[in-house]
Amino acid sequence: MATTISLGLLLTVPLAPLAGALIAGLAGRWVGRRGAHFFTILGVFIAFVCSAMVLSQVAGGARFNGTVYEWMVLGKLVMEVGFLVDGLTAMMMVVVTFVSLMVHVYTIGYMDGDPGYQRFFSYISLFTFSMLMLVMSNNFLQLFFGWEAVGLVSYLLIGFWFRKPTAIAANMKAFIVNRVGDFGFILGISLVVAYGGTLNYAEAFAKAPELAKLTFPGTDWMLITVACICLFIGAMGKSAQFPLHVWLPDSMEGPTPISALIHAATMVTAGIFMVARMSPLFELSDTALNFVMIIGAITALFMGLLGIIQNDIKRVVAYSTLSQLGYMTVALGASAYSVAVFHLMTHAFFKALLFLAAGSVIIGMHHDQDIRNMGGLRKHMPITWITALLGSLALIGTPLFAGFYSKDSIILAVEASNLPGTPFAVFAVVAGVFVTAFYSFRMFFLVFHGEERFHHKPHPPQDAHAHDDNGDDHDATPHESPWVVTAPLILLAVPSVLIGFLAIQPMLFGEFMKDSIFVDTVRHPAMKELAAQFHGAAAMALHGLQTLPFWLALAGVVTAWWFYLKQPAIPAAIARTFSPVVRVLENKYYLDWFNEHVLAAGARLVGTGLWKGGDVAMIDGAINGSANAVGGLAGVLRQFQSGRLYQYALVMLLGIFGLLTWRLWPYFSGLMR
Repeated sequence: MATTISLGLLLTVPLAPLAGALIAGLAGRWVGRRGAHFFTILGVFIAFVCSAMVLSQVAGGARFNGTVYEWMVLGKLVMEVGFLVDGLTAMMMVVVTFVSLMVHVYTIGYMDGDPGYQRFFSYISLFTFSMLMLVMSNNFLQLFFGWEAVGLVSYLLIGFWFRKPTAIAANMKAFIVNRVGDFGFILGISLVVAYGGTLNYAEAFAKAPELAKLTFPGTDWMLITVACICLFIGAMGKSAQFPLHVWLPDSMEGPTPISALIHAATMVTAGIFMVARMSPLFELSDTALNFVMIIGAITALFMGLLGIIQNDIKRVVAYSTLSQLGYMTVALGASAYSVAVFHLMTHAFFKALLFLAAGSVIIGMHHDQDIRNMGGLRKHMPITWITALLGSLALIGTPLFAGFYSKDSIILAVEASNLPGTPFAVFAVVAGVFVTAFYSFRMFFLVFHGEERFHHKPHPPQDAHAHDDNGDDHDATPHESPWVVTAPLILLAVPSVLIGFLAIQPMLFGEFMKDSIFVDTVRHPAMKELAAQFHGAAAMALHGLQTLPFWLALAGVVTAWWFYLKQPAIPAAIARTFSPVVRVLENKYYLDWFNEHVLAAGARLVGTGLWKGGDVAMIDGAINGSANAVGGLAGVLRQFQSGRLYQYALVMLLGIFGLLTWRLWPYFSGLMR
């Protein structure tokens, strides 16, 4: 088998979705709705097929690392477009293109009747192109381009229904919060480039041991620690880690297909991918790894708790995304990078499935998203019910399902870590198992089981949709979604069940990631101990039935069943008893309040001070003062410019007299002595 990959094949992967995006965006008026979805789906399908071919070649040992286009050279700094394709990249390419293909097909049914139909298809294809350029990059410049491109397109997609004030507020919030993270990201890149002298990954990683010997100027901090923490701040924004997570739940204001695309396989996983790619740098700083682990643990547990009190079906799934991203980040901190990207892959399938299932429910419920208005949908939407059940079982880590293999591997890796933050991280990821199972099946039982509440809705429908429902009556009985919606659900359900069983051995303990990720197993033994405990996928599943996480997950499911199907008065009683805690959760730990009333108010205060004190008082004052001085002097000098000749003659005579007096004064003073 060939040891390298065709450049033409690699170029086809990102350029095919880009071509579809341009056709739908620029020629949408002429190609119409059918043409828009045909060309964009064709482009993403071609990208998926080519990505699968690349994955097959990479599994056989082929690799690619080279320049596609050299943009400019500044001294020794080369700015270029280039591809690095190894196991990590090939896996990401397949995941991104497959999930994107499912979302494209699903969108035909979900966005039917929307006036922005062609525009939406253009955006999601452009989003796919941006993410592919990010994961395929072999240098920091292209990484930053893809990083910012997915941020820009996510802004357009979250605010797709731009006539909704809440959508505009949500996309602006996402944009601003991500700029905060991106500021740290570009500082991290700048430090690597400034001291490493290169933008190329391989060259920067080769110089990493030299960077580890340097200190940050003016401090005794390790330069590599500062650079890695700055890079991770960028990941905190993109991958929605505490406290830069606040944008992600509000991004539900966008259409459900983009919620699936952003939350499952693309934007939010960019930070996880980036840290895994930068493993040769992060391995040199225990401080940075410990910081990563603590932030991930906080996100995994505390964002999961917020999912318990959500009533919007999409927001429940959104908070589960936040929590699972926390799990991935904890794994990164434990130096279990391959486990983190393994969970990234399994999560992409079952989370896309859950989001699209939520969208199917929303269609069936005539765009009411409040789970308190649902119930009993199992008999009305059987395909959505069974696929949502499979996705939920994968999410909570049921043995043999995809999520079990990746989630249990994270817990085992964290337990084997030797960093200072390990005890808290172990508690967070283990407690999070119960929390995840509880809120997942709370939603599942309230939506698909129990009494039917949609005929006499106890709560006003949450109008999250900008377009009408094509004339449907909001009181009508729910119905199963069309095949363009249910087919992607079925296709996503298959890997949600099987991919963990099939992929755990090659991805975690085989040769697939050997040249993609670097781990110092002497200093960070998690992966070494994980390998020693692994005796096959089937044995792991059987052993999983005896472990604490399984019984915690089962307890979460049983508790949700008892609370919401058998004794629904219990949750209300608990909410009354612990009302202060519930209030804190309902206000999302008051982080939005803090951001608005402290950070934003402080920024406005500083800005006003700089404006009035610096701009108006100092700068304008200095400029206006000099202008006034010149004007005053001109006013005095103007008196001597009267235009009368006799005045000019008098001044000339006085001047001559003054000069003579000045020159002859020493002579007369000598005579007087």
